[in-house]
Amino acid sequence: MSIFERYLSVWVFLCIVIGVTLGSLMPGVFQTIGAAEIAKVNLPVAVLVWLMIIPMLLRIDFSALRHVGRHWRGIGVTLFINWAVKPFSMAALAWLFVSYLFRPWLPADQIDSYIAGLIILAAAPCTAMVFVWSNLTRGEPHFTLSQVALNDAIMIVAFAPIVAFLLGLSAITVPWDTLVLSVALYIIIPVIIAQLIRRALLATAGHGALTRLQDRLGPVSIAALLATLVLLFGFQGKQILDQPLIIMMLAVPILIQVYFNSGLAYLLNRAAGEAHCVAGPSALIGASNFFELAVAAAISLFGLQSGAALATVVGVLIEVPVMLSVVAIVNRSQAWYERGLVKEPSPESVNHPVV
Repeated sequence: MSIFERYLSVWVFLCIVIGVTLGSLMPGVFQTIGAAEIAKVNLPVAVLVWLMIIPMLLRIDFSALRHVGRHWRGIGVTLFINWAVKPFSMAALAWLFVSYLFRPWLPADQIDSYIAGLIILAAAPCTAMVFVWSNLTRGEPHFTLSQVALNDAIMIVAFAPIVAFLLGLSAITVPWDTLVLSVALYIIIPVIIAQLIRRALLATAGHGALTRLQDRLGPVSIAALLATLVLLFGFQGKQILDQPLIIMMLAVPILIQVYFNSGLAYLLNRAAGEAHCVAGPSALIGASNFFELAVAAAISLFGLQSGAALATVVGVLIEVPVMLSVVAIVNRSQAWYERGLVKEPSPESVNHPVV
């Protein structure tokens, strides 16, 4: 992991401090930034989101989809968790904690917005950091790459309907035009741009050039994320200062759903007889979120000052330490996992480092 990735939670905490401070000292600047919109899309945030997402999407090789059948049990488990369990379990946890248990301590006018943010956070599987988590668990690289490519392909068509359905169940008005625009701006167009750049580089300069570009753009992606967070906390500063426990309360359903979904994926892979080098990344892909997309979608749908935007940022805040704890659990339980396998790992399921 790079220093940016390893200490992401520290940088997010610093962004909270910087954003709240600047928001208090220069409210006019933040209001000007917030007003820079076209068709409900905040232009400064849109630029930052592209700088976040496109470098990550450069890692995705859609030709890896030809490997999908190689580990079909692990693929099936992860798809089940990502698309049939995680968004719905998060919605249930959001309703339980935000709408019921924590309601007396949360701003009444933001309850629905917090729930919406948590749902959006869980509706998109992680794209980039999964490669780091897979590497740390000595995951099978072809499985990780093919699973991420398949998830990204599904996300193009499934993200908007799932978000709209779950928001509708929460009686939250769904601005379909903004939701569709968000999918186009933050999924479809970045995927196309990233794939064009990827193919051009591979055709003209080879894989080494692509790797060097990814390494150079990595810090740019993280810097854009942090700049976006400064903006968000600049707008959210008053609410956070008035009720600092909001972040802790929003973290509770996120923590529960991470451990629940990763544990369920891990156990299902064991029951299905998949090798540990597939079960590890499967559990991590099943639990982590594409928080860059979630932040962008929440801002587009509900605004920079919304509880939805704040809820997605809490996901960023706890992503690294929580996922590292899941990595540790997966690694330390390998002997237990392999004792319960129904059959021996297949020859192609040998551990390799993720490239």
